[in-house]
Amino acid sequence: MSDTVSGCTRPRTTVTEAEVEALVHGICFKTGPPRRLGVEVEWLVHELRAPRLPVSPERLEAVYSALRAVPLRSALTVEPGGQLELSSLPAASLMECVATVSADLDAVRAVLREDGLALVGLGHDPWHPPRRFLRQPRYDAMEACLDRTGPAGRFMMCTSASVQVCLDAGHEEPGPLGHVRRWWLAHHLGAVLLAAFANSPLAGGRPTGWRSTRQLRWTQIGTGRAGGPPLDADPRGAWTRHVLDAPVMCVRSDGGPWDVPEGMSFRQWTRTGAPRPPTREDLDYHLTTLFPPVRPRGHLELRMIDAQPGDDGWMVPLAVTAALFDDPEAAETAYRAVKPLAERTLGLPAPHNPLYEDAARDALADPELREAAVTCFTAALGALPRLGATTEVTDAVAEYLERYVRRGRCPADDLLDMPDGASRGPHGRETRP
Repeated sequence: MSDTVSGCTRPRTTVTEAEVEALVHGICFKTGPPRRLGVEVEWLVHELRAPRLPVSPERLEAVYSALRAVPLRSALTVEPGGQLELSSLPAASLMECVATVSADLDAVRAVLREDGLALVGLGHDPWHPPRRFLRQPRYDAMEACLDRTGPAGRFMMCTSASVQVCLDAGHEEPGPLGHVRRWWLAHHLGAVLLAAFANSPLAGGRPTGWRSTRQLRWTQIGTGRAGGPPLDADPRGAWTRHVLDAPVMCVRSDGGPWDVPEGMSFRQWTRTGAPRPPTREDLDYHLTTLFPPVRPRGHLELRMIDAQPGDDGWMVPLAVTAALFDDPEAAETAYRAVKPLAERTLGLPAPHNPLYEDAARDALADPELREAAVTCFTAALGALPRLGATTEVTDAVAEYLERYVRRGRCPADDLLDMPDGASRGPHGRETRP
């Protein structure tokens, strides 16, 4: 969720509606042969020996200060609730990406361990309520904006964590690796990935009734902020219209709190010029405040996967996603496997459609999602050697396929089976989005 834009730039380059259309249309999909891969891994930070105890802001600040002195190849950022994120540089291969992030995580864990802290791979904090760690104008404005749709925004900001896989947009031309096909596949395969890696069934120590409570929170935020555009044959045009019609989160200023307008789209801002004319910098910032499950940023950013258990659990969604998108044979198999799922969207954009709702609530207990997941994971496993994956990675994917996918399970089911009362079923099931 974090982005590099963190402060305010004094307005200097005013943009018109036509200029915004041209800019977004030109930068959202950078086409060419798929060559680069990246991953962003978010983690909750808990007490090593007593994870249900909250970590004080003072301890978090101290350990993050220590981490800033550690040489890392990945970018280290901190989320509003104190979650830690490592964002890899674009890698030339799957194994380069895995090796870089693994080494950085080893270094980070060593520093945390010295202070009695640990990284925890869960999509949603199962015990603690939302609590802001970062106090900055950006996050003050975000909280004020998201509060208008209810408490889900605070949970998203402060208690959620994910594995985000970044892929090249693909070829300009049609075909299994073409950008139109990959955009379509990202949204429909995304529901399968959401279901297969669901890992957040608890909140406040109790089951919510959803295998991915994290995805539930995102959905509750609303279509303008956390929804995608309609899928059609022109992804660039659809995304450009979505950006212009999406609500502006805030109008930044050099001093004092940032203005949080209500119901003003970026298109309206360009037409009215109030409270001040928007700039190119405002557009860049606006793009970072939109959180669809698939976000085009030149490349494709898949954002629907919960953080995974274990030190190396994040490798599995990275490897499976890379194989299903960048190996032509596996990509064609995945496309055929998920094509029947499209009917379940009812033509509605993700994640605000029945397919994503079923994936978040039922995960692979849904027979059709389970069947598609088995086909896709099997195809990915066959493709990984062609992508240069090591035995460690292929074994991890094979083990996940047998432990979870073939059995119609996901990591959330392990949490619900724990003998501390979580397995007694959903108490006070939350309403559907």
